[in-house]
Amino acid sequence: MKVEQLTYAIGAELTGLNLADAVHDDALFAEIRAALLKHRVLFLRDQNITRSEHVAFARRFGELEDHPVAGSDPDHPGLVRIYKNPDQPNDRYENAWHADATWREAPQFGAVLRCVECPPVGGDTMWANMVLAYEKLPEHVKAQIEGLYARHSIEASFGAAMPIEKRHALKAQFPDAEHPVVRTHPETGEKVLFVSAFATHFTNYHTPERVRFGQDANPGAGDLLRYLVSQAYIPEYQVRWRWKPNSIAIWDNRSTQHYAVMDYPPCHRKMERAGIIGDKPY
Repeated sequence: MKVEQLTYAIGAELTGLNLADAVHDDALFAEIRAALLKHRVLFLRDQNITRSEHVAFARRFGELEDHPVAGSDPDHPGLVRIYKNPDQPNDRYENAWHADATWREAPQFGAVLRCVECPPVGGDTMWANMVLAYEKLPEHVKAQIEGLYARHSIEASFGAAMPIEKRHALKAQFPDAEHPVVRTHPETGEKVLFVSAFATHFTNYHTPERVRFGQDANPGAGDLLRYLVSQAYIPEYQVRWRWKPNSIAIWDNRSTQHYAVMDYPPCHRKMERAGIIGDKPY
């Protein structure tokens, strides 16, 4: 296996291997996992693997989970189908910068995403290193956010376009989760800036130390949250990947955010993602 670093901040391309071999090859899988912790997102080309092999490889990291809104392959639970159809123009919305499923009490460990079909040009995905994003924050901001918690909501994101009854039912099934604004990576011990598009507000900002009068609460907290979320937008923290059929990305969801670029005309874009169950941030 060869590892080629793609940017100074994040990302590496793996060559010289068939990902399906790592299902049974413990030494190869250990190399891949070590590279993932180092580079945070890994890319591979020309991986003509089956859905069963895709799921089996991802399951080496941990158990998989379905998504309550995006559908999964009926024969392979945990393999979420992210299919865009040119005949459904209102279903072409992609996303904002985010880490997957932070609206869960235990957000995902990471994911293995395979391109089945993609536009001839456009439809790239970008990832950002949120460890570096935290490291580069001004010291007074680090002091300001130490000990802060934020709410993360599926209702305010995936549920926003639903009729009110369905939206409320979704929130009842998945109540807003509360996570530290700065989490600790459970394997590396690194500090990670952990707010994204799923974060709606801070839960413990309005204290006498931060707020003189009630009117301070909204602009003070809102401006700070928007500033923190915007750190993923900085190009120096990012890598961008151009998809081709049978390309694969593997990422550490605990220390990264990603963004699917919506810059292609109406056409098919079919991706399949195995999301790996993670643990509760601390």
